[in-house]
Amino acid sequence: MSPETEVTVSAPSVLDAATDLLQRVAQGDQRAFSELYDLITPRMLGLVRHVLKDHAQSEEVVQEVLLEIWQTAPRFDPNKGKAVTWMLTMAHRRAIDRVRSAQSSRDRDTKIGIRDLGREYDSVAENVEIRIEHERVEKALTKLTELQRQAVELAYYGGYTHSEVSTMLSVPIGTVKTRLRDGMIRLREELGVAS
Repeated sequence: MSPETEVTVSAPSVLDAATDLLQRVAQGDQRAFSELYDLITPRMLGLVRHVLKDHAQSEEVVQEVLLEIWQTAPRFDPNKGKAVTWMLTMAHRRAIDRVRSAQSSRDRDTKIGIRDLGREYDSVAENVEIRIEHERVEKALTKLTELQRQAVELAYYGGYTHSEVSTMLSVPIGTVKTRLRDGMIRLREELGVAS
């Protein structure tokens, strides 16, 4: 018998065997699944490895597909196609998904890396801007009443809580809150900041 005849003779038997085994797997036959596993795994691994190139990932994808075959075997309809084609299509799609996922992950990492790159900036200009803004705030603070300025400076520059400011100024907490609110409104007006 020539090699071509062997391929032609053996191929239909593999297709028929796979269809029969898959139908038995759909009924929960574990022995049939074991036979199907032995029959389809080498072909599936070859296909997946061709897509992924990485042997360990290929084995992982094949295991995922075999689990999916076990779980979804009842959905297979032999009238719509061959069992081997159905299973290898699942494997190919899963391998492509893995490639796309890896590419998305690399793209995300690249974007984050680019975003996190230190950008050059003019520190002199930044220091000048900060100094000018500080001077504007100091000038605006002079427009507040003495009581408002004290409350604002203690709360915002000193970092004290409303209760602590109340104790330090010996005034009720409600008064402190009113002075802070009025002081901040006045500062916004002086600095030209919209509320």
